[in-house]
Amino acid sequence: MGDPLERLGSEAEMESLESTMKEELCMEIDPPFKENVATAEDWRKALSKVVPAVVVLRTTACRAFDTESAGASYATGFVVDKRRGIILTNRHVVKAGPVVAEAIFLNREEIPVYPIYRDPVHDFGFFRYDPAAIQFLNYEEIPLAPEAACVGLEIRVVGNDSGEKVSILAGTLARLDRDAPHYKKDGYNDFNTFYMQAASGTKGGSSGSPVIDWQGRAVALNAGSKSSSASAFFLPLERVVRALEFLQKGRNSYSNKWEAVSIPRGTLQVTFVHKGFDETRRLGLQSDTEQIVRHASPLEETGMLVVDSVVPGGPAYTQLEPGDVLVHVVTQFLKLETLLDDSVDQKIVLQIERGGTSLTVNFVVQDLHSITPDYFLEVSGAVIHPLSYQQARNFRFHCGLVYVSEPGYMLFRAGVPRHAIIKKFAGEEISQLDELISVLSKLSRGARVPLEYISYTDRHRRKSVLVTVDRHEWYAPPQIYTRDDSSGLWTAKPAIQPESLQLSSAVNPIGQGVTSQTVVPSGEETHAEHVNLVHSLELADGITTMETSDDHSSEEPHSREESDVGTKKRRVSDLSVNGIAVTDCSLSETGEVKSADSSTMESEISRDYQGAMTVTTNASLAESVIEPTLVMFEVHIPQAIMLDGVHSQHFFGTGVIVYHSQDLGLVAVDRNTVAISASDVMLSFAAFPIEIPGEVVFLHPVHNYALVAYDPSALGAIGASMVRAAELLPEPALHRGDSVCLVGLNRSLHATSRKSIVTNPYAALNISSADCPRYRATNMEVIELDTDFGSSFSGVLTDEQGRVQAIWGSFSTQLKFGCSTSEDHQFVRGIPVYAVSQVLDKIINGAKGLPLLINGVSRPMPLVRILEVELYPTLLSKARSFALERSLGPSSFTCFIDIENACQALDKSGDNDGNLKLTIFRQGREIDLIVGTDVRDGNGTTRVINWCGCIVQDSHPAVRALGFLPEEGHGVYVARWCHGSPVHRYGLYALQWIVEINGKPTPDLDAFLNVTKELGHGEFVRVRTVHLNGKPRVLTLKQDLHYWPTWELRFDPNNAVWRRETIRGLDYSVV
Repeated sequence: MGDPLERLGSEAEMESLESTMKEELCMEIDPPFKENVATAEDWRKALSKVVPAVVVLRTTACRAFDTESAGASYATGFVVDKRRGIILTNRHVVKAGPVVAEAIFLNREEIPVYPIYRDPVHDFGFFRYDPAAIQFLNYEEIPLAPEAACVGLEIRVVGNDSGEKVSILAGTLARLDRDAPHYKKDGYNDFNTFYMQAASGTKGGSSGSPVIDWQGRAVALNAGSKSSSASAFFLPLERVVRALEFLQKGRNSYSNKWEAVSIPRGTLQVTFVHKGFDETRRLGLQSDTEQIVRHASPLEETGMLVVDSVVPGGPAYTQLEPGDVLVHVVTQFLKLETLLDDSVDQKIVLQIERGGTSLTVNFVVQDLHSITPDYFLEVSGAVIHPLSYQQARNFRFHCGLVYVSEPGYMLFRAGVPRHAIIKKFAGEEISQLDELISVLSKLSRGARVPLEYISYTDRHRRKSVLVTVDRHEWYAPPQIYTRDDSSGLWTAKPAIQPESLQLSSAVNPIGQGVTSQTVVPSGEETHAEHVNLVHSLELADGITTMETSDDHSSEEPHSREESDVGTKKRRVSDLSVNGIAVTDCSLSETGEVKSADSSTMESEISRDYQGAMTVTTNASLAESVIEPTLVMFEVHIPQAIMLDGVHSQHFFGTGVIVYHSQDLGLVAVDRNTVAISASDVMLSFAAFPIEIPGEVVFLHPVHNYALVAYDPSALGAIGASMVRAAELLPEPALHRGDSVCLVGLNRSLHATSRKSIVTNPYAALNISSADCPRYRATNMEVIELDTDFGSSFSGVLTDEQGRVQAIWGSFSTQLKFGCSTSEDHQFVRGIPVYAVSQVLDKIINGAKGLPLLINGVSRPMPLVRILEVELYPTLLSKARSFALERSLGPSSFTCFIDIENACQALDKSGDNDGNLKLTIFRQGREIDLIVGTDVRDGNGTTRVINWCGCIVQDSHPAVRALGFLPEEGHGVYVARWCHGSPVHRYGLYALQWIVEINGKPTPDLDAFLNVTKELGHGEFVRVRTVHLNGKPRVLTLKQDLHYWPTWELRFDPNNAVWRRETIRGLDYSVV
């Protein structure tokens, strides 16, 4: 609505109109402008009563739910009922989903608070607390006076603005009829109400602050602000007063068991907007109708309610249309809400005008709470629940559809984005969450089934993806969380019987799975909004669900884009934009695939594929020989266990088969593709069109390669016959000027090759440590070429006969710009194949090491003896500058392989206790030393613990290589942290060691578990940490076993499966 003063022509007329407006306001408000003459003493007295009743709310959204992400934040609230212990704040502070919160009073008394009500539409909610818990503060409740709000009223906003303990901002109410602010197109928005506006300049953390007058009464509730100006938006209190009265009637005083109170709320699933009479006339409102409405309305009324949108499937979906003008019964938001709330499940009659035609429509008012979800399914880190009215209105979908609030791991791995609506799963139509749970209960671990979904950005097309049920126990079994308004908690129970998820025997053979795949781009960019929620002062931005940042963090972002370095590494968030669509997936009613005889189909596929391969007539001999040995890797890492500083959740690259027999296949690949053993690996073979899982069996501690095993029987008889191992040629070593063939795979699994010349066969690597320590190749020489295919292309280097002389692998590094900016990059170099052949021989011929189950057979895996020191080469000319005089003899170490050979010689002799005799040159003189060596396996990190939301592990090699380990103990290293967890709320971030818990040392994971197992739910814990930079710190946090039980994940070599065990949690039956 425009200001009428802007349309006046003379200064005299303006003064006359201002006088008239004041007289009209005097008729409505008594006293008229007493507020404008309030003295400083009046405000001092009012604030002295108000400030003690205002609290800082520290809230943690434990799970993503509905419109909110998981995260920790600060906000404001104020006491509105001291006897019953009720605090008023915003709905986006109370949260629609699970929340843990504490209130901090003026004198720093901290007490837990529990949500008792959050309005489904309007931005207000209530927490409860125990009034007896406040022992040292005298305070009074703040009365609510919605009737006192008027234009020109001088106000104060008292709250936790920008993180300040108490901030008092002044302003003047400028408007009472502002449209409800629009915050996000896929998040929470208020509607069907007016808002007030003032230039008070509130910022983050002031959400839920009282807007008070000079008498100390709350006249509005601070809710939002505009980032481009100082405008602040306040929610009127009429509906707040009604809800509070219902709560007060249901509870005379505070008690530990708060019984849930039902507050009637009705809806037609229609969004109305207030339009001025000039606009309604253009919409076709008849002049007679306008005259009747003006006469029946207060003098300050300037418009009517108009239908803006109708949610599909709602009570008014087929009867109301955008542009309809409400005529009789209601012309204001407050009257409309009163009518609906008092008529739940009853019939009402409304009169509208549509294009100048009068219509009478009948509705049955729907219970608003029935379309507000109060339960969700958590499976593989995903949060799935019925689509709420809020999001149905945003996306124009039916309420109650199966909505993905957070994709987690299993769905994100398949490319299902956030806000997706699941329509079909494993061949069965899905319209309710119970149907999804029923289908899920029939699937075994490792099963791969199609899923169809739609999204609001591409609502008219279904997309199909292939979902792989977690084979390992990365996450807890599926659970259903249900809201309990009496306790303020969400209680969990198993969604399916634990025995339902049994391990799948093998990959579906040809003809019993998806028959074809096609890639379809999907998704659209979202546009930034100019209006920000005055949401809590949020604690910093992270990167994924788990974080390594040492800074403060806010809510988890909906999506993140990463400046990629080529296409080698992809974030999981990118999958929501480029999903993989699977077509022609016809499943029978029982979930079995309708297909022809598997052997017949396998033969047909083999003939077609062989025919397609013969088209490439220009392929060189080396390319033809090596192509059947190449494998494309796609590697996914669960967010819950991103160990060893791994910097992404999705990798892909090319590997080469180095061993292939009837019962075992081994593929060599670089460690920038397979970074850690805790990952899901899928292999696609160039020789035969099939994708099967692989298992990481060996990670070389020094050289940049890993060995991944696969089951040849999963290829089928024809596939196993077409796939073969490459011939390795470790000797003779490559020399400068040698000609080699660089062969690899493109994304279509077609071989690509080129001739290149070796420019440097002994280039020494020098990769600096990343900000978050992770694996980096050290103490190795690599091969450089004159030309290659770029930094994202990996493969092998062969001779003219196709014999592999080196792996052309990817190396991860980090480029730093200035003191605080860095960017992940990668480059490719050749890895001499001798390092692979040495380990391969030990695996095949039987090694002295720990057994590992591979394809049902227990095999001893080799151990690698290394000198745990980082070396770098220097020129002899520079060495002489350090006074090195004598000539180097034949026993001198001149390259890294000399060190490796010396370490391996120790294993052969067996009588030296693993000590290496060295002669070094230090400060101008030779020194003879006996240096101990270290024996490493190829398993990587095999144990991880989640405590209070932080992922702790033993210090991995990249951390130890930094040269500093705390004297108090270095066996409990914080690798990651989770959004919405206690460590997020209290600031226990990554890149530090936990050395003490409540004064008890924690030198290793066993000691850490023994200490934390004794801690109770809700107990405050004193934690002493040491950062990577050596800085010690002591902090406290409150353990939450309800939403964040302590669990341990271990790799079981006897079964080749990661097992999850709950160490300490709560029995929900007694919560």
